[in-house]
Amino acid sequence: MSSPHGTSSPQGIRVAVAGFGWMGRVHTQAYARIRHHYPHLALAPTLATVADEVPGRAEEAAAQFGFEGSTTDWHDIEADRAIGAVSITAPNFLHRSIGTAMAEAGKHIWIEKPVGLSADDARAVALSADKAGVQTSVGFNYRNAPAVEEAKALIDSGELGTVTHARFRFFSDYAAHPDGALSWRFERARGGNGVLGDLASHGADLLWYLLGDIDSLVADTAVFVPQRATPLGATSGHALATGGELGPVENEDFVSSQIRLASGARATLEASRVSVGEQNAYGFEIHGTKGAVFWDFRRLGELAVSLGDRYQDQPVSTIYVGPKQGEYGAFQPGSASSMGYDDLKVIEAERFLRSIAEGKPIGATVWDAVRSAKVLDAMTESVDSGRWVAPGA
Repeated sequence: MSSPHGTSSPQGIRVAVAGFGWMGRVHTQAYARIRHHYPHLALAPTLATVADEVPGRAEEAAAQFGFEGSTTDWHDIEADRAIGAVSITAPNFLHRSIGTAMAEAGKHIWIEKPVGLSADDARAVALSADKAGVQTSVGFNYRNAPAVEEAKALIDSGELGTVTHARFRFFSDYAAHPDGALSWRFERARGGNGVLGDLASHGADLLWYLLGDIDSLVADTAVFVPQRATPLGATSGHALATGGELGPVENEDFVSSQIRLASGARATLEASRVSVGEQNAYGFEIHGTKGAVFWDFRRLGELAVSLGDRYQDQPVSTIYVGPKQGEYGAFQPGSASSMGYDDLKVIEAERFLRSIAEGKPIGATVWDAVRSAKVLDAMTESVDSGRWVAPGA
């Protein structure tokens, strides 16, 4: 293992977090917990610096989580040669500038999806990392769920027969309230393509991870809450705002896409941020010539499975994942004890640090974000043209 600049060794590595909203907190907590679940991990992270431009936010994070230092300027992390790895959890429009700068400074990067505003942005970060010889990880956490890994094993082993059709669904209500603040998330220049980058990016990655390459797609999008109030101060998470001047929502609330896979299978991918009554309703249904699997993120440790040779009237049973599936054994000793969202990020952190220690990609990388972003760009092109589009090379 080597890093062009950042100090790291088989014993430890100094890490920083750039951007301390909710996702910055999740990354920080994952670093703090990693040795609890992976005591033999070759690299132990030390929380060095946290950066956030909102006055006082980084200082509060440092005091609460034990960072050695804090700053309002992420360039301070870039310049610190003692920092070997960086979590990039800033808003989407900063992903490219921070990601390329950190890679060029020789720092390994764990960056949240969608990695910028387009496939060009994600590709720029990936190329910078490759040129610098640093490892990358990207926040496609749903593929890390043990139930999802069990579904992949069943598909890959042929237990479902030939996959014929599938449905991927990412519905949420986080922007359903009409008083939701007009934050950066709703601006084209800073939030990119709205729910496509936020939720459909996960769907595109999960679809590829389980079923392979996309041949072509056709898509439709909509904005259902066209105006929101400008916040009067800094926002965090999905804050509400009243009294501010109304401004336009510039990016998508909803997307629906029909997909033709290279395998010949068909799929649908839907995502919405304004679905009243839907709280993190993420999951998939995958059907084959012999069986089917069904997964709902809200029942993280369960996988519904229909296997056998009956074809008609074949029953569906529920598997409660356990230590034999994925990384479950690092968290619980027996089946059916619940895992949670934050556990998936601990798995992600472990794979990131192990990739640094072993000097090779492990888990999702920024190149996976490039692939996902090409699907999102194809959706946008399809909406504009009204035609089927093949994701670009």
